[in-house]
Amino acid sequence: MGESALPGDAVQILPQGAKARSVYLSLRDQIAGGNLRDGEALPGEQKLAETFGVSRVTVRRALDALAQGGMITRRAGSGTTVKVRADSSQRAAMDFNTLMPQLVEMGQQTTARLLSFSYASAPDFIAAAMGLDDQAKVQVATRVRLAGDVPFSHLTTYVPAQIAQNYSENDLATTPLFKLLERSGVQIEQAHQSVSATLAGPDVADALEVEVGSALLSLRRVVRDIDGNGVEYLSGLYRPDMFRLEMPLTRVGEGSARHWEPAIGQGTEAPS
Repeated sequence: MGESALPGDAVQILPQGAKARSVYLSLRDQIAGGNLRDGEALPGEQKLAETFGVSRVTVRRALDALAQGGMITRRAGSGTTVKVRADSSQRAAMDFNTLMPQLVEMGQQTTARLLSFSYASAPDFIAAAMGLDDQAKVQVATRVRLAGDVPFSHLTTYVPAQIAQNYSENDLATTPLFKLLERSGVQIEQAHQSVSATLAGPDVADALEVEVGSALLSLRRVVRDIDGNGVEYLSGLYRPDMFRLEMPLTRVGEGSARHWEPAIGQGTEAPS
């Protein structure tokens, strides 16, 4: 039986049995993805059992787990309805073309909780990505950013020590990092990022208040100054129910060379 921390003292317990867990995960993902909306009535247990090809007892176990997690409401005589948290629809959005200033603005509109803060030699992959010397020291900080009281991102940043020495641990806990970099005299020129998917390990799951093994969006970003020097490496993990990543496309070219290109300036993504 698996379990992971939920807000407050509640503990989410997955239903017993592989079939019940499959039903639970399917319904949970439909709720998180918006396919099942707040207040929408779910089919009855018998109908769900037929849909998933399982017994009513199996369906009941899955629904009990969903109810315990606060995702549905079950009332005798009135059926089962979806219960989406009021703040879960407040997904972060950001324009690719104005990424840096919007990150600062987002930092002012959300709050951060500093989990760890230290100085160490840059890991090999960090040094390579940022163009640092093998023995270069970096400040390593891990934060959780929250929208209201709901955590939506787990961020680990690496900043060269000679830049990071211009601000304190307390500064990082209370001020957006991009503001601190600018205050340190850094002139940010560009950033390169890649996006993939991963699963939440125990520590990250606890910090983001999701189940261990939950799918997360993984974002890696290297920020450079006007001289091309790496000034920050970001490793970010984001809850998919708390933000969106969009890339509008435009059809360009002529004849056989006609193809899709990103419509830069119209995309949206999560803050960091």
